[in-house]
Amino acid sequence: MRITKFGHACVRLEKNGRAIVIDPGVMTPEPDALAGAEAVLVTHEHFDHFDPGRLRGCDSAVYTCAGVARHLSGFGERVNVVRDGDSLSVAGFEVLVTGDKHHLSHPDVPPVDNVGFLIDGEVFHPGDALTVVDVPTLLVPGQAPWLTLPDMIGYLRRMTPRRAYAIHDGLINEWGVRVLDDVLASEARRAGADIRRLHPGESVEL
Repeated sequence: MRITKFGHACVRLEKNGRAIVIDPGVMTPEPDALAGAEAVLVTHEHFDHFDPGRLRGCDSAVYTCAGVARHLSGFGERVNVVRDGDSLSVAGFEVLVTGDKHHLSHPDVPPVDNVGFLIDGEVFHPGDALTVVDVPTLLVPGQAPWLTLPDMIGYLRRMTPRRAYAIHDGLINEWGVRVLDDVLASEARRAGADIRRLHPGESVEL
């Protein structure tokens, strides 16, 4: 399996000539992120993960939570609503849906729907949540208004992945990126694991 990171929280997974894409939101500028993808998986409705206009411009099937699906009423049978515990086969990948709500981000606003996607038992994209699953490769949120540095470190230590690649980094400037890279390098040394930030366009092979 090949994982390629695109802008912010978007990743593309490819295997045996087939591809799926997770969370190509407004902060994913790359025009080729969805090229040839058979399916798009969307964790939740926030703009940095979900761009309905972009989905309208492709013919990929969409797998997502009820909160996102309500914004896609004109998409017909392309939209598939999934929930925590669902398992499905998509474009040659086995997908387990895990989690149901976004991490708390504001004391006055109830969390929106958020589902994480565990791909082939190998890679987990949690969306904007800190859902704990047993998986060797974690796509860990690197920065967010709802995420503190101790939260991120605690999540990595609870998950104990062999590999963790930071995504969700589109809101930080160059100084924040340096801090994030330093923290990830420290955790990599502590855990003896491959923990680092993926740059836009960078791929890793699993």
